[in-house]
Amino acid sequence: MANQLTTHNIDEALTAAGLRRTPQRIALLDYLLRHPNHATVDELWPALNKRRTCASRATVYNALHSLVKAGLVREFKLDASAARYDAFLYPHHHFVCDRCGVVEDLEWFEVPAIRKARSGQRNIRSYEVVVRGECAKCR
Repeated sequence: MANQLTTHNIDEALTAAGLRRTPQRIALLDYLLRHPNHATVDELWPALNKRRTCASRATVYNALHSLVKAGLVREFKLDASAARYDAFLYPHHHFVCDRCGVVEDLEWFEVPAIRKARSGQRNIRSYEVVVRGECAKCR
């Protein structure tokens, strides 16, 4: 399933979400779409300022918060580390390399035990599998 958001329709996506089209929001979405590396704020902040977007760390946090709330960016955490951000919203899992820490998207697959858990009294909103090992570069 292809991602609906592309670098060509950022303005339309922001307008449809009811968000102002600020340079920081546009730059964040553009960066996340062009660099699907699951960046943290510590990676996004300098990247935006290299592009002469002029954003403080607080502005980056605020812009990300509004993009997440609008459903244009996904925030997720791996362990107790910093939150990571992803503009690819289609269902997928993640692979984390134990050596270099790279985070890669994995194609979605159903987990049979989740289906069974849903039939009980639980109300499962979502789930994601994180697979760990060594990436191709580190092997």
